[in-house]
Amino acid sequence: METLASIPSPPSGEILLFDTIPLRGYALCIILGVFVAVWLGGKRWVARGGQPGTVADVAVWAVPFGLVGGRLYHVVTDYQLYFADGENWVDAFKLWEGGLGIWGAIAFGALGAWIACRRRGIPLPAYADAVAPGIALAQAIGRWGNWFNQELYGRPTDVPWALEIDKGAVTGTFHPTFLYESLWCLGVALLVLWADRRFQLGHGRAFALYVAAYTAGRFWIEYLRIDEAHEILGLRLNNWTSLLVFLGAVAYLVISAKRRPGREVAVEPAPAEEDAEEPAEPAKS
Repeated sequence: METLASIPSPPSGEILLFDTIPLRGYALCIILGVFVAVWLGGKRWVARGGQPGTVADVAVWAVPFGLVGGRLYHVVTDYQLYFADGENWVDAFKLWEGGLGIWGAIAFGALGAWIACRRRGIPLPAYADAVAPGIALAQAIGRWGNWFNQELYGRPTDVPWALEIDKGAVTGTFHPTFLYESLWCLGVALLVLWADRRFQLGHGRAFALYVAAYTAGRFWIEYLRIDEAHEILGLRLNNWTSLLVFLGAVAYLVISAKRRPGREVAVEPAPAEEDAEEPAEPAKS
């Protein structure tokens, strides 16, 4: 059956700035996502009583940790792409060509955020609640990097919103799973913003809601993908990861609501005052 309409893929993974400066579309999407997450997280942090600039300061730790963790997860779970016969292991370091595992990115990013939060004397759960919808928006933007790279598409289809792929031996129209996940993440961000305002979520529950909602969508989106992946009992590895993380997030929501209801106040200590002037010595007679 002939496809009536479709989404074209870009002819190149690069964007030329001022017609001269090449910029990888994948990298651009990641950078834009980080800026949006920091901007929204900063506004939410200040609204909760925190100091301006704290979210950006913590992000200086969280973002590099997240990039390293995301790349490590991808390389470890898809090691055959880099270490099998005929492959070049140096490609494992080519982050700009795509390949970030969200599970590793969130885990390592949380580690970096924890280190920064301890240095500033603020609770990680409160910080995580502030940045949760921003992270979902960052993922919604970052998924368009897969569109630039023509990767991680789904099964062949002739629906009007099918994605055109013309990459090497692969041509045709496929489910645009990058678009499905982008729209899902946008919905997750709106859900967390609404629920946080409606129920005054605190102590990490806004972040847990984000995790639960994201993994629910990732499960069915992952089921559509046809890229090579490890399977366990007929399900892709990321399906199992989504399921386990979803159950953990829901359990945290239930237990936390019973043990620590409400939202934290005074989440950040005031910055230390400058040393007071030394008192003047009494005049000698």
